[in-house]
Amino acid sequence: MSVLEKIRSRTGLLVGLVGLALAIFILESLLGSSSTLFGSNNTTVGVIAGDKIDYTQYSNKVNEQLNMVMQNNPNGTIDDNMRGQINEVVWNSFISEKVVQPEYKKVGVSVSEDELYDMMLVHPHKMVLQQLTDKNTGRVHEVVGTPDGNLDLIKLNQWVNGMNPEAERFWSNLETGISESRLAEKYATLIKKGMYVTTAEAKQVDANQNHIMYVGYVMKRYTAVSDSAVKVGNDDIQKYYNDHLYEFKSIETTRKIEYVSFDVVPSDQDMVDLDKDAKRVAEEFKTKTIKEDSAYIAQESEGGQVTISDLNKKTMIIRDSSVYTDPAGTVYGPYNEGAYFKIYKLEKIKSIADSAKVRHILIGLKDPRTNKERPLAVAKRISDSLLTLIKEKKVSFDTLVKTVSDDLGSVDKGGDYGWFDENKGFVAEFKNAGLEGTVGNITNVQTQFGFHIIEVLDVSKTRHTAYSVAQIFKLIAPSAETTKQYYKAASDFSGQNNTGDLFDVAIDKQKLNKRLAENIKENDKTLPGLDVAKDLVKWVYAANKGDVSPQVFEFKDKFVVAHLTGVKEKGTLPLDEVKDEVIAKARQAKKADMFVKEFTAKAGSATKLDDVSSNMGIKIETAEKINFASFNVGTLGREDALVGTAAGLKTLAVSKPVIGDNGVFVVSVGKTEDNPAQDIKAVKMQTEQMLSGRADYEVYNALRDKANIEDHRAKFE
Repeated sequence: MSVLEKIRSRTGLLVGLVGLALAIFILESLLGSSSTLFGSNNTTVGVIAGDKIDYTQYSNKVNEQLNMVMQNNPNGTIDDNMRGQINEVVWNSFISEKVVQPEYKKVGVSVSEDELYDMMLVHPHKMVLQQLTDKNTGRVHEVVGTPDGNLDLIKLNQWVNGMNPEAERFWSNLETGISESRLAEKYATLIKKGMYVTTAEAKQVDANQNHIMYVGYVMKRYTAVSDSAVKVGNDDIQKYYNDHLYEFKSIETTRKIEYVSFDVVPSDQDMVDLDKDAKRVAEEFKTKTIKEDSAYIAQESEGGQVTISDLNKKTMIIRDSSVYTDPAGTVYGPYNEGAYFKIYKLEKIKSIADSAKVRHILIGLKDPRTNKERPLAVAKRISDSLLTLIKEKKVSFDTLVKTVSDDLGSVDKGGDYGWFDENKGFVAEFKNAGLEGTVGNITNVQTQFGFHIIEVLDVSKTRHTAYSVAQIFKLIAPSAETTKQYYKAASDFSGQNNTGDLFDVAIDKQKLNKRLAENIKENDKTLPGLDVAKDLVKWVYAANKGDVSPQVFEFKDKFVVAHLTGVKEKGTLPLDEVKDEVIAKARQAKKADMFVKEFTAKAGSATKLDDVSSNMGIKIETAEKINFASFNVGTLGREDALVGTAAGLKTLAVSKPVIGDNGVFVVSVGKTEDNPAQDIKAVKMQTEQMLSGRADYEVYNALRDKANIEDHRAKFE
């Protein structure tokens, strides 16, 4: 096999786009932005910065990456998860090309040929090392590596100079990836280094944090007057909406549905049939020998699961107390335990020590020193030979632990992990060798890790009875006939109630449970309580507001009929979409005007907070140790207007009535404490670091808004 083939066989997903990882990892938030669906004949898969991405263009790139993956791993398969990763990488490549890379050109960021040569062959970039390193051994491939597994620059240059066309494509893709990665690093660094905080700004930051205020306030809460007492007309609603359009903007397109779920559960007849079948299994289980049990359990248990557990009286799972006196081979059940009928069999009854101490030599299925695989037969042959040498006293146990044991974690301890009991997190075979063994006994035990030569060093004098219990799980699920009946019920409901009004009436009449799913995005794959909801989401974005789904959506254990009740497009939402919210806010605004007038009339001339309280008949509330950066005000919760007003007041001064989120208030600062930072340079540095930490996502969020990205890929998946 050529070095390229060996390297390629270990290359991660999508070598050709590996360099985009750094460039677009902070662009994930760009995804999920969408807009109105185009007509059914439109082949636009998305829009980025005004450029339409055609489905053919997008799918060609996806297919290129799929082919590359298959070439890199000819014997592998591409599952839905990998296909999804490929789709995301390709979509991100379009975003990088149309949103990010133009920014590099604007600010003059570039990577020269000399710089790229240096990163590839003189001071190799970490991506070069990653691609030339065997992930299993952690060593650079021998053709370009030193004997100790490091990269040999002379060999690397020789290999590059002698590359065949296929290797050249590999190297070219790697160069592209590293170049794009370097561009992203430079751009991010340029932005971060542009973050500067003046001394005056640092002092203000310090004051915001360390100027402590003790305030009192008189607040008339909006809840003091019932909503029914404040009338809001159409003019009030329209005016509030027009004056506050900024409050009703949606940053992305979403949908809202109501739906009814027909949960498929077994019928009474299903339960009779399932119980009968479980009893058949229990009777047959009684006739099986211990040697036959595993095969029978795999045959009858859900998913072929074989479960045999060692239990004691504290952990026993069989509900019948006779298990402690019954002979081995007794079968219990079937028991209905919710999702399953369960049948148990008492396999063995044995006396084991409460605790034991052993030492071991592991001959594993992988040599930890070389990371090379070791076949099971080879491991057994080695362990058998070593056991013979130990028993014939031709070599000491201690010597073999230090020289051949593959359990490097116990070598320094002579292969000894100390005392353990049956609850210790060791594999069962290892524990049983000690707990069931006698002092001085040496055995060869197979586990999932390989073969252990185990010597029992000591066991406790106290012992207890252990019970080996086998389980068969029979899934309690509806029959095909029952499932068909539920589907018919859902289909009839959809066909007979194809308008919003009929949908609501039928739910009430049939006493069904109406459920809600909000903020559904176009590329959502799941919804709360509904896994694999791609088809439902696709219908949601093709339907009109008020539509009831003509088809029934099938999920794992339910059928769903949906009603599209809300459509929010990106941008300012129309009044009818937010009318309830506007009414609530317009009503609150009316209350605020009323309260301001009341404060002004009753306490407008007051110079002390006590007088405001007395005139208004409202008690003074207090909040201690708040500063300009405070999120909450005592028990009031969030009230930014109060914090901001207090920060601008002189001590003991009384504010004018101020409209807040919770009510209208008058505030006064009783006293203040100032604890300025000793080192304003440190504050300046910390603030700059904070801004630098935010720079990446803030900049790319701004680019996202500017690019106005629409992602309609879900239409074509």
